Amino acid sequence: MTERRAAEAPVGVFDSGVGGLTVLAALTRALPAENFVYLGDTARLPYGTRSADSIRRYSLQAAARLHDSGVKCLVVACNTASAVALDALAHEFAPAPVLGVLEPGAVAACRATRTGRIAVIATESTVRGGAYETAIRYERPTAVVTARACALLVALAEEGWIDGPVVEGVLHRYLDGLFDAAGDAKRPDTLLLGCTHFPVFAPLIARMLGACVTIVDSAATTADALRRALDAAKLTRAARDTGTIRLLATDGAERFARIGATFLGRRLEASDIEIVDLATDPPILRS
Repeated sequence: MTERRAAEAPVGVFDSGVGGLTVLAALTRALPAENFVYLGDTARLPYGTRSADSIRRYSLQAAARLHDSGVKCLVVACNTASAVALDALAHEFAPAPVLGVLEPGAVAACRATRTGRIAVIATESTVRGGAYETAIRYERPTAVVTARACALLVALAEEGWIDGPVVEGVLHRYLDGLFDAAGDAKRPDTLLLGCTHFPVFAPLIARMLGACVTIVDSAATTADALRRALDAAKLTRAARDTGTIRLLATDGAERFARIGATFLGRRLEASDIEIVDLATDPPILRS
């Protein structure tokens, strides 16, 4: 395949549900000429409470489906899969580039913090594995990192509940212990949203925590990382026209469209979503 033909291939993006659409939105803004294929494994959501073996198996099946769609690289827009399955995905997908959202998120948090005190909210699996603590301390060895699992926020986001007293109550339950004692020198000054479902709560969290806490998500930093990876591999699409977006899900086209519109920032119809079955997909075949 010539470099020009390879560059015309789409970028594959996958997540456990619709949360990764926040990453896709950032990618399309940063790289408007690129074509994208997004896959949300909505039938098996959430990944964050699954075993590591299940997460790796689901992630490899999703990557296999995108590989069959002819993608030129893979963006793992799921913090849990990035934390647990990125090495396996990189091995199977080689030589095509594979990027996760975890390391770009850690870099963004280290850039944002003034005091080196960073709080992370993520899924149970991501927190249990300590992936963000490791990535942040690699970038900033003196950082003080506090992580908290917030599994209920994924369910709320997938239901489209992003504001109101119920959501505020849940956020208080998760965050109050991290950000009590206002003005305390030990209080984190940065909150890293370690799950792609969580940026939809950012406006409410910002009102709750105030201007003294910087809220960070990995979407913009991941877009920068993708641009560099495509350039390095000579895979950047040079066309002047706007690229296309193809949306795949494993269940619930109508629900995906209804909830996904909030994450992607544009109206979606059920007819825009293709339903696929990952369980029958073959293993990835390296080309």
